[in-house]
Order: sequence, then C-alpha cells, then structure tokens
Amino acid sequence: MKSTKMINAGNKSCHRRTIVKPNFSFLIVLLISVYSFPQNKQQIPRRILPKENATAESMKAGAFIDVNVSSYAPSSYAPPQLVNDILIKGGTHCSAPNVTNVKVSPGHTATDDNRFWGYFHKAATNFPFRDGLVLTTGFARQAGNSVISSPLEAKISLQGDADLAAATNTNIAEHYDAVALEFDFVPYSNKIKFNYLFASEEYTGIYPCSYSDAFAILIKPVAGGPYVNVAVLPGGAGPISVTNIHPANFACAASNESYFAGYNTANVETNFKGRTIPLTALADVTPGVAYHFKMVLCDYKDQKLDTAVFLEGGSFDIGVKIVDGANMILPDTIYLCDHQPQILKASVAPTSGMTFQWFKDGIPVSGATNIAYTATVPGIYEVKVSVPGNQCPGSAKITIIGGLSPTVQNAVLKMCTTTDAATFNLNTAISMISTTVGAVFRFYENQADAVAQNNNHITNLTNYNGTDGQILYVLVSNGAFCSKIATLTLKKEETPTALLTASRLKICAGESVLVTASGGATYLWSDSTGTTSGIRTVNPTQTTTYSVHAIGAQGCKSPVPARLTIEVVPAIVSTLKGGPICDRDMITLDAGSGPEYTYQWSSGETTQTITTAIPGEYSVKISNGVCSEEFKAQVIRATIPEIKKADYNENGTMMLKADNPSNSTLEYSIDNGMTWQSSNIFHNVPRNKIIPIRIRVKNTSCVSFLEYFTFIMQNVITPNGDHLNDIIDFRGLNKYENFSASIFDRYGKEVYKAEKTKPYWDGYFQGKRLPTASYWYQVAFESPVGKEKIVKTGWILLKNFE
Repeated sequence: MKSTKMINAGNKSCHRRTIVKPNFSFLIVLLISVYSFPQNKQQIPRRILPKENATAESMKAGAFIDVNVSSYAPSSYAPPQLVNDILIKGGTHCSAPNVTNVKVSPGHTATDDNRFWGYFHKAATNFPFRDGLVLTTGFARQAGNSVISSPLEAKISLQGDADLAAATNTNIAEHYDAVALEFDFVPYSNKIKFNYLFASEEYTGIYPCSYSDAFAILIKPVAGGPYVNVAVLPGGAGPISVTNIHPANFACAASNESYFAGYNTANVETNFKGRTIPLTALADVTPGVAYHFKMVLCDYKDQKLDTAVFLEGGSFDIGVKIVDGANMILPDTIYLCDHQPQILKASVAPTSGMTFQWFKDGIPVSGATNIAYTATVPGIYEVKVSVPGNQCPGSAKITIIGGLSPTVQNAVLKMCTTTDAATFNLNTAISMISTTVGAVFRFYENQADAVAQNNNHITNLTNYNGTDGQILYVLVSNGAFCSKIATLTLKKEETPTALLTASRLKICAGESVLVTASGGATYLWSDSTGTTSGIRTVNPTQTTTYSVHAIGAQGCKSPVPARLTIEVVPAIVSTLKGGPICDRDMITLDAGSGPEYTYQWSSGETTQTITTAIPGEYSVKISNGVCSEEFKAQVIRATIPEIKKADYNENGTMMLKADNPSNSTLEYSIDNGMTWQSSNIFHNVPRNKIIPIRIRVKNTSCVSFLEYFTFIMQNVITPNGDHLNDIIDFRGLNKYENFSASIFDRYGKEVYKAEKTKPYWDGYFQGKRLPTASYWYQVAFESPVGKEKIVKTGWILLKNFE
C-alpha cells in the first residue's frame, strides 16, 4: 500500500527512499538485500518494491471497501464518537459515562485526509465485517476505496511502542509507525470482547519469515497493574503478528496457518496482500472496576509495507446485554407468539452491592429486582444495573412484540385419480389444516424451506402433481410473524373399478352361494356393514340383488358399484303321504305338482301319482331343472282295531276306546258307517238305544263293529197306558251275558225279576198293581265291550193312578 515515506527521527532527517516491490523472480536478490543491513532505526534495510498493478477484478466498481468516505456519517466522527457509537454501539450518555478519556496517537484529527485511523464499511464486497473502526500504519484511506498503483509519500513517525514490544516480545528499536487507540471504561459484566481481523502488506513472498508487524489489545485496571494482552491466538498460540500467522514458503515453515484467511491475489476489497480470519479478543474483568484499554499496531524492522487492524462495529461489549435463559444474547427486538413466557436476563456477573431494576414501557416493574425477569406480555423492557461507586447505571433494552399463531393440525389429502383428474388441489386441504380466520398458508416440499419461510413454496396449488405418500410442509401464519408448521400427507391412487361374480346365479331355497368381489383392497357391501372382505357366502331366501363398491388401498371408492342378482328358485314341495292298507286295499301316493316338476319314483314310475297294494317304503325324486328333492312315504299293513270300551252317561255322551296295533289313524262312527269322525267322543247319543259302533283305520277297509245298548235307568214310571214311561224296558240288555235285573220294595221284597218272557217291569207284581212308592233296583250284565261286568243300582219312583 505504501511505497515512499518521509522519516523523521528527532532532529535527524532521513532522505526520501523510492522502493520498488519485488516480484517472485527477484526473491534471491531480495533475500540478500533483507539480510545485508543491520535492522535498526539508524539504518533501515532497503527493499525494492514493485509498482502495484490493477487486475480485472480490482478495476470493477464495488471491488473495494469504503474507508473514510464522506457519504457515511461516521467517516466524520472524532475518535470518542467512533468508539462509543460504532465500536461499542450505544455508549451511555449519563453524567459519568462508562467510556472516557478516548485518545489516539499520533493525534490526527477527523479532518486530516491522511489520518491513520477511520471508519470503514464493506460496501458491495464480501468483507467479513459490515462496518467498524480501522487502524493502519499508513494512510487509512489507502486501506480500501480503490487499488493503489503509484507510490505515495506519508509522513509517519519512526516511533515504536514499548507496551507492544513487551506484549509481543519484540525489540522496540525495530518498531516503526506505532499507532494506538486508548480509552477508559467501567464494565458491568465479567467479560469483555470484540471481533477483529489483522491484515498486512507483509504477506508477500518470504517477508512473513522476519517482518513481524504486530497488533496487541492491552488492558489493565486504571488503579494500577500490568497490561494484559487479550489479542492472542487461542490455546496459547502467541500474539497477533505477521511472523506468527502465515502459510509456509521456501524460506520458513508455516505458523498457525489455520488462522490465515489467504493471500489477496486478485488485489480486491483492501490494498493488503493477506489477512487473518476474523478473531475474537476476550478478557476477564471485574464489573464496576475502571479499566484502561489500549489497542496498538506497529510496523516491524521497516516502514515500507503497511499493516492494519479492522475492529468490527458493535462487537466490543463492555456493558449490559440482555440474554435468554441459555445465556444467548437476544436481539433488540424479538417476536413472541401465543403468550409464550420469555426469560430476560442481564448478562452481568453479580458482585457485592450490585442492584437490578426491570422496567416495562418505562415504568418500574414492582418486585422485578433480580438479575432475570420472565416477560409474559409484549412491551419494551429495560434492565438497569447499578454498581457501587458508579453513579451511571448500565442498562439494556429489548422490545417484545407479541402475536397469536393459528391453530393447526396435520392432515391427509387423498387423491383418487381418473382419466379426468390426476393432480391435487391443495386448497382443499386448507380447512383440514386450520380454521383460524385470516390465516395465511404456504405449502413447501422441503421442511427446511418451511422453517426458513423462504419463497421456495409451491405456487400451483390447484394443480399440484404430487406422489403417493409425499409429505408437504404447510406454513400457517397469522399474516405477521406467528406461524406453525403442519404436515400434509398426500395419498394418491387410481380410482378402482368394482367387479362381482358368483359361483351360481340360480340357487334353491335354503342353499348358499359364494359371491366374489374384485378390483379393490377392501369392499363396501350395500347389504352388510360387518365385512370388508371381497369373498362372501350368502344365503338369500328370495331373489336378491347384491351390490358392492371397491375400495382402494388409499381409501378411494369406485364411482359405481358392481351389481349381481342371485335368483332363488322356489323350494320343491310335495304332498306325498303314505298310509296303512288292509288286505286287498289299494293306496294312491301323490307327489304333488309344481313348476317344471319332474318325477322319479323308487318303483320306476315317472308320474305324479302311483297306486300300490304292497306295503313298504316308497320314495320319489322331484326336480325343477335347478333343484331336486327326495321325498319318502311308508305304506304299512294295517290291523283291524279292537273296540275295547264304550262309556255312556246320562248326559248322552259316549266315549269309545280301541286297541290300535298298527298305530294308524282311526275314525269312528255310531250310525253304522254313514258318517265318520276322527274324535272318539260322541254327544247327544239317545238313551236306551242299540247303537251300531264302527271303528276303522282311516282310508282302509280295516273296520271293527259292535252294537251297544245305551242303558240309562228311568227314575220314574207311570204305567197309565199313555205310552210315556209306562215301563222299565230291559230288552236292550237281556241279550248280554250274565244279565239279571230285580226290583225291590222298601222292605227288600223282590217285586220283579227279569225273565226272557218278560224283559220289562210295568209296575205290577203277581198280577196286581203295586202302590205308588219308591222302589230299589239292581241290574247286572257283562258289557259287550271288554267283557266287563256292570252292576247298576238305584231308586225309582212308581206312580200308579187308581
């Protein structure tokens, strides 16, 4: 950057030296020239420096950072304002400021165009720091702005710096052009730090092997004590100097090369040949204790090639910051959603007597006197930290802006493709994801894009060609800064077509049939909600139409169902009945008639009826073209039933009993076979009549016969010749075996005894009419039914009229 310097050492004047920078082809000559002269202020080694040549990159607009450019207000700041407003960003302005006694040396003013300090801004370059404060061992303006191609003179001091020499363990006699920025400050935290990078023209050829231009940040208590250099490499790797940070060359090995950012081969951004990576200075301090701060930079061994340090604006922290619960520094404004509590904490190390007070919107918060405070509502929060002995409290502010996030839930969007529809309409998923009024939706294919809330979102919402199983990330915001992310899973499959088949389309009543649906993963039957299987066994009782929708694996439903009708053919019925037959009887077996019936008898006939006189089992198979059914009938040999008993009472009721050896159905008649009935009980049977009883096996000639006298003894006789109750007639009984009948008067005298010649009593005894009186009778006989002996006794009234 610097090709010519005017050197003054006390009253001694040194002549002007014109130096041409060497290129690589002159390295051997350069080595000889470097080590041919003693290295001291009285005799400076002579290096031939070549003229700077611009490159295509360095000639482009915006290739260099801006240094002390008037379009930036800080370019006109004096050192105190630069330190407070740029380096520290916001130094306090109370009556006893934390940063005081700011001075630079040599004491160039802000109006001096050739000052060695100033304000820089990265402009359009990729410089690591946005802006900040720069110190150089030459003209600060030549650090950037444009490529320096011609030698310029600079009146710079030969003075070195003893503190820098001690911190870097170098010889002060070989220091040149020392520049320093100093100030006092009172920290509120237990740490101070700032970011910087070191750049130099010495990063050329083999110069880093011996030209140790250096930088130090020295700090000590104002009350006294040694300086501590906090501008050192991590891990005890030494100070910040050209010889301690450089890559290898053929003259010396590399030193801490990992901290070297690289050579400026394109000659852009700055006019320095190389620089370090951004570094951080960090020091332990005691809150409330005043410290003196000195940043010092110096050339070493000669003045030919300049060096600079760039201090990042706002990175110097000597006061109060607000951090979160994890001690991470919070920005000036934060946005919180859904009333989420926010821990605010003063980033200071508490010391004895230190006090805290939190404010919201300028009003002290009652009871908020701890180092931390949990904010629950939006507002402007401030913490003031007071240290004994310092009448100017440290403070920090933060603004919390609140909002409400929409309510969201993950959703699944199903797409059933057809020839007319094959893409997703993502708008249809909006109501499934959130119903919050005014919510704003953005759909992303990548989660990282959704989290970043960038513009890589899906724009063709109504016609999105998604894939089955694809997950989209939906950013749902309240139109401001509150948002939530929901997932939208896409389900896509071809709309199925349902098919339905059956093993038979016609079945007989009572039969089952297997129906099989196809075309889907599961099925929705119209007549059943209990199964989703495609295979069913159905048992229709009448002709039934079955319908089914095919459901795909993703739930897509066939637009129309498949239908199939199972015809239930009416059941084959038969009136076939067997029965008993007697000898020489014939019986007709009728199988019955029906639609499309055909017959096949076990006896070989194919007619509806057959006639037989042979007992045995007969079967017939009836078919209707779909179903067939076999029916059987028994023809049995009947036995003539035996009349076992006939009971008759004075009410005219007769009950018959018979022995039925063939266990067949019997029929009964008491009118000599004129009428028959299935009941064995007859009513209104006349008294004292001979009744012809017949019992037969139904529909056969197996009949038994018996005459039975319905004897009922009269209670009163009036033998007056009117033919009404003139006698007691025993003629219906006198034919029975062991018949006897007697009548006695009240004294026990037998006044009548039945005889064959007189089987009745007419109220006479020995030819004389007996008087009116009550008489006792006794009748005995053997019943013709069952040969049972019957004895009947009782009283009768005889009324004789004189």
